[in-house]
Amino acid sequence: MTHPEYTAASSDSDVRRPLAPDTSRLDDRSARAWTEAMAVRPLGYGRYAVESQSGATYLVSLPRSDCTCPDHEIRGERCKHLRRVAIEVTEGRVPPPGKVRGDCDICTRESFVPESGPAVCGDCWLERGDVATDRETGDTVVVYRLTDETASKRYIDSADCTVADYPKNDGYPTDDPVVEVVYPFSGDAEADLDERPRYAFPYSRLAVRDQMLIE
Repeated sequence: MTHPEYTAASSDSDVRRPLAPDTSRLDDRSARAWTEAMAVRPLGYGRYAVESQSGATYLVSLPRSDCTCPDHEIRGERCKHLRRVAIEVTEGRVPPPGKVRGDCDICTRESFVPESGPAVCGDCWLERGDVATDRETGDTVVVYRLTDETASKRYIDSADCTVADYPKNDGYPTDDPVVEVVYPFSGDAEADLDERPRYAFPYSRLAVRDQMLIE
């Protein structure tokens, strides 16, 4: 699995290269973004507090490409603070917009997980269209969406119980995120995912394959 906090220049790489670029080839603002002592603290929603080498602290918004420093506000330049945040995000030192550092609900490894929604890392994330096997029946199912509900909280009206209490889900973690799936080979063969009945499964009941259904 790829750890987002590691880079291509980590010690497990057999390619020798410096951790930083040759700053003599960079423009002044880019070079200072790489070399000056700064502290970057994520604030959420794509905003970061950057303590500059001078001791001043500025607010950077990556989604808006905005910084409160004079170089950006007065001169209209893409300042060293914006560039430093972009570097730290790219290098995996701070979370990108929309993510926070936290433990993945599936693998429990510390990683970057969504600010809102299920706390699932990139390695464990399920996309719409991912193909999986139901461990209980061997049936092929297709992921409709990964939800932020847990198996113990999602109620199944037709079964009059929660996903966790559903008989075939006995033994799976009750705090598993719920995954909504559809059966691709039942009913109208031409129906897309939105037109098919959806069923709620605990994440661990699904054995995800290295396949995806192209709609």
